[in-house]
Amino acid sequence: MTGAKPRIKIAVDAMGGDYAPGEIVKGAVAAAEKDGIEVILVGPTNTVAAELAKYDISRLPIRCVNSDDFIQEEEHPALAVRRKPNSSIAVAIKMVKAREADALVAATATGAIVTSAIQFLGMIDRVDRPVLGGPLTSIAPNTVIMDLGVNVDCKPEHLLNFAIIGSVYARLFLNIANPTVALLNIGKEEGKGNRLARETYPLLQKSGLNFIGNVEGNGILTGQANVIVCDAFVGNTLFKFMESGAEMIGNYFKNKAKSYPMLSHLLKGKVKDLVASLSLPDSAGGGLIWGIDGIVMKMHGYSRAPDVTIKIAQAKMVVERDVVSCLKSELVKIRKHINL
Repeated sequence: MTGAKPRIKIAVDAMGGDYAPGEIVKGAVAAAEKDGIEVILVGPTNTVAAELAKYDISRLPIRCVNSDDFIQEEEHPALAVRRKPNSSIAVAIKMVKAREADALVAATATGAIVTSAIQFLGMIDRVDRPVLGGPLTSIAPNTVIMDLGVNVDCKPEHLLNFAIIGSVYARLFLNIANPTVALLNIGKEEGKGNRLARETYPLLQKSGLNFIGNVEGNGILTGQANVIVCDAFVGNTLFKFMESGAEMIGNYFKNKAKSYPMLSHLLKGKVKDLVASLSLPDSAGGGLIWGIDGIVMKMHGYSRAPDVTIKIAQAKMVVERDVVSCLKSELVKIRKHINL
């Protein structure tokens, strides 16, 4: 049709995740049914084609690209990427590099995705490390935490980059014009915390960001800041705590309701709402590996078909909003401000 916008091409590692390839392919087929998306499934052709044969895809923009191998969860990421240069994750990322795909979505192990992305796409200029982040819970949907899962040992300049990235996230996906930024710490006073926190504080002060100082753990769920920065040792611990906490609270009330029928009647439908409010939201930018010079979206290893469909749609949104270019511009502007 004349004037129709070209479809955004999303490469998907069909072999990544606990339920691959079945759930990955199922979710990808559902995503291909939506307007504006072309899905490219990467993996051993025979395996992926066998899964696709379960669906009528005759009119869908979905196809397979062959890979010789794939990386399994228990493999050492760096060694596996080196030993398997034609694995499904490597082939998919190379497609992004060659502009044969606009973005990548994968439930592959984080280490394998990050290692492959750095090797084949590289990092944005003067960003040393990739970072994962986003809202921790639906209770505080306007609070973004960076880093939730990649960098355990950090330097102050890394946390500064996390703050910049978090601010771009908040503006693009949460529509917050001037997001507040805080440093996660054990106290609000400037001199509090370990060496990393004390040395990061003055960098954030002169960054030109809307830095409001330190925030303690009890300020995360109350929304005291829009962007909270920490290393992944802390961030991932918080993430896993919230993840398990929602499930444990739900199970607690369900078990209590079995013993008290009246409580069961009173709580009907409420427990599900409570668990949903505590769980990690399907936020627009969630899963993007920030800092990579290309769009790479990480899904949970246990992702099922609906999660795959959502993440592919999110990848389309990230492409449309030209997130990588926006981040590059913001980094240049702030570095000029603080003469870095």
